[in-house]
Amino acid sequence: MNLYEQKWNELADIKDELAQRDWFMGTSGNLAIKVSDTSSHFYVTASGKDKKQRTNEDFLLVNLEGRPIGDTNLKPSAETLLHSAIYRQSNAGCSLHVHTVANNVISELYGENGQVEFQDQELIKAFDLWEEDSVLTIPIINNYASIPRLAEAFKEHINSDKGAVLIRNHGITVWGRNGFEAKKLLEASEFLFQYKLKLLQLTGGKN
Repeated sequence: MNLYEQKWNELADIKDELAQRDWFMGTSGNLAIKVSDTSSHFYVTASGKDKKQRTNEDFLLVNLEGRPIGDTNLKPSAETLLHSAIYRQSNAGCSLHVHTVANNVISELYGENGQVEFQDQELIKAFDLWEEDSVLTIPIINNYASIPRLAEAFKEHINSDKGAVLIRNHGITVWGRNGFEAKKLLEASEFLFQYKLKLLQLTGGKN
């Protein structure tokens, strides 16, 4: 198995696991993985595919401009430029974008603040925050209809090899140095969102 096949299968396995969590409603969401640390090519999900199915047309290879490599009838996912921005500005190797009820509601509740914060929560350690007074801050950007404009707003928050950004009433994009790390950050973020929403419900919004 060559490197391209390995990366394809790694991304397919992540897709299968996230699909089991029901995080790809209505064919939404997209995933990407770099072929290697030195490559400018990455796999990204093809637009409009049922991500609960596993086929040989789930992903296509694109360059850093988001353009397909070689002849293909497949169209890259709409948010491919977000993945491109991540790989241009960091050493990340994998990036994941999903739409869930929890991340949409959180992005609306805290959208005017431009961010949502979490403190005294065990799962912020997924972001390498280990001190007792550490605060995890996840930026929230506007959901611009123009993908290039959205990418411009998004890339302002790419300042390390791992991170997360919420798009208001749209979804979350996370990235990490490899597929395992990106998935870990996504799972941690979704847990924190669900926890905060449950706590707000139980305390009557006093949090």
